[in-house]
Amino acid sequence: MGRSQRSPLLLAGLLAAAGVAHFAAPKSFDATVPRALPGSPRAWTYGSGAVELALAAGIALPRTRAVTARAAAAFFVGVFPANVQMAVDWHKRPEPLRTAAYARLPLQVPLVLWARAVARDEEGR
Repeated sequence: MGRSQRSPLLLAGLLAAAGVAHFAAPKSFDATVPRALPGSPRAWTYGSGAVELALAAGIALPRTRAVTARAAAAFFVGVFPANVQMAVDWHKRPEPLRTAAYARLPLQVPLVLWARAVARDEEGR
């Protein structure tokens, strides 16, 4: 299996793991939900976990990969405010936790670019 074939499956695996984590340990995700959003943080946690699982399934299937990878790129942009909220809220946490919260911010960029590349590669087939 070449790199271009592995990349979508790795992205799908990352999304699936994140989606499962939202259901397995929702409390940690609840804390990152921006307070400005309506409704309960838990509903947003479960909703985003379900979206990540759906994106994982769509990227894993070649037939839906391109459109789903574009949706994943948009999703990664859309969840960025939660990462900002986490960094703001964790500014007084111990150094390792604070560093992890700040490190998440620039990591969204490669995720967006990766999803866009998967879509482009699939469309070029």
